[in-house]
Amino acid sequence: MRRDTLVLTVAGIVFGFALGYMGANWGLVPRPPAVAGATASTSDPTPRPGLDPNEVRALEMLAAREPGNLEARIELGNLLMDHERWKEAIRWYREALALKPSQPDVLTDLGACLVHSGRPAEGLAEFDRALAIDGNHRNARFNRGVALMNMGRPAEAATVWEDLRRRFPDDAQLQGLRARIQEARAAAGQGRP
Repeated sequence: MRRDTLVLTVAGIVFGFALGYMGANWGLVPRPPAVAGATASTSDPTPRPGLDPNEVRALEMLAAREPGNLEARIELGNLLMDHERWKEAIRWYREALALKPSQPDVLTDLGACLVHSGRPAEGLAEFDRALAIDGNHRNARFNRGVALMNMGRPAEAATVWEDLRRRFPDDAQLQGLRARIQEARAAAGQGRP
């Protein structure tokens, strides 16, 4: 009976994380990695509760017991990313990709963690891999621009974001990109909006 209780508890935790992640991110552009000169409107003002080590331990135990459990690895990556534990999240995203490499969402999250870790060129490569699988992956396109900004390539970032706005003209969440595009153009010495 205790084994059943443990299995149900872990399943509930995983299911809860999945629902929470989908609810928080369904159709949303993820928090962008920090960019020098980023405006306050691009940051996430929602305070996050502290990372519960018991949740992490339960998911790690599940991943250890089930080496082929893709979902546990993705949930660990998501949980750690949400708490800005970039290096740990990178590990779990890489493990998930070792099981199933063609996942543009996981590639994008891995890329964002790499950018946050100060490795924007590696992040850019992951965004490009995601886009090779799904050329219209909005989050990969957005974060590609962030990586380019972090690499000191603002003109390219502006071009990426302009293309993103053209592809998704009615997306209200991309309206804030106008300011980022202008900032990138100004940083590149190009005054056009």
